[in-house]
Formats: sequence, structure tokens, C-alpha cells
Amino acid sequence: MSLKSVLLVILVLMFFASIAQAESLSSAIQARDVVKRGSLEIGLMSGYLQGNEILTSTSSNRSALYILPRAAMVMTPELGSRFYAGNLAVGLEPLYAHYFNPFGATAAGGSLLFKYNFLAFGRWMPFWDVGLGMLWTNLAPRIPEQSTPFNFVLETGPGVQYFATEKLALTIGVRYHHISNARIGDRDLGLNSILAYMGISVFLPQ
Repeated sequence: MSLKSVLLVILVLMFFASIAQAESLSSAIQARDVVKRGSLEIGLMSGYLQGNEILTSTSSNRSALYILPRAAMVMTPELGSRFYAGNLAVGLEPLYAHYFNPFGATAAGGSLLFKYNFLAFGRWMPFWDVGLGMLWTNLAPRIPEQSTPFNFVLETGPGVQYFATEKLALTIGVRYHHISNARIGDRDLGLNSILAYMGISVFLPQ
């Protein structure tokens, strides 16, 4: 075997050894070792909102693209055990949306976000969040559901985050999304939708 062949074999072996080592280190990532009390999550999500006719009969043709930055802090130590082991994060989630159905319109606002992280699944971290907030939109008063540009937001749903590295997580989720003016206007049927979203988050230690 020539010297070049020997060197090539050595390089190939070193390459596969480095991959194996990286995979070994990567598989050792545990969400509970990263997402602890005091840690900070900074994220950016984008999503697609599709109206539906839950509790109303006029929202099914409402469609929009959403931009959802996020900043949250883990507020509790690990709670519970087994499947339920996790902690609670509280944060702010601004929003900007562009509606393209039933016509072009925009919405802007934000929510106070409560997020429970399930920590018992290695580098996968399922979660459930609830958001309460406000927004302004020029959909109203041009739609039959709402008569005021100022509205309140209620949203909730599941998601999951996958830690690609010790600090970077990929996120997907889905929420029930409700917009209402709480009867401060003469029309308040509510806009009810499903919001599917995805993005990335960086977790910073305490």
C-alpha cells in the first residue's frame, strides 16, 4: 500500500471518528441541564394562521402570516416527576401579522406568555403555552366579527423544541388563537383561528 493510500485511510478514519465523537456529545444533551431556573430564552418564530368556524360562522376565510419574537425566563425549579417533570417560564411575545384573506390588512401587538417545559425527554422538550395579550388591527371594522381596531388575544397550544446544540433549539408548535374586543364595540363575534408556527430559540444560562 502506498503512502498516499495510508494517509487517505487515516484521514477517512479520523473523519468518521470525529463524526462519531460529535454524535456522542450531541446525544448527551439533556433539556433539563440547559433549561433551568433563571435561564433565558430568546427566540424568533414565524407562522401561518388559518381561521375556522369554532364558536362563530364567519371566520373560516381569515388567513395571515405571523412574525413572533420571544423573550422568556424560567421562573421555577424543576417540578413534578416522570412525564410531568418540568418548569414554568414567563415571557413576552410581540406579534406582527399580515392578513391576505379576506383582504390585505395588518395586526400588531403582543402577549404575556406562560410556558410549561416538559424536561424528561432528553434533547426533545415538549411544552404547552398560554398567551394573554392585546393587538391593533385594521381588519376591523371592515369584517362582520369585530367593530373595533383594538382587541384582546387569548391563545394556547402544544409544541416541541429540539436541542440541536446545548444552546440552540428548533421549535414547532400550534395554537388555538382567539381575538375579541371583549364587547367594548357593537360587534364582538370573535376571530377564531389555528396558528401553526416554527422557528429557533437560543437558551442562555442564568
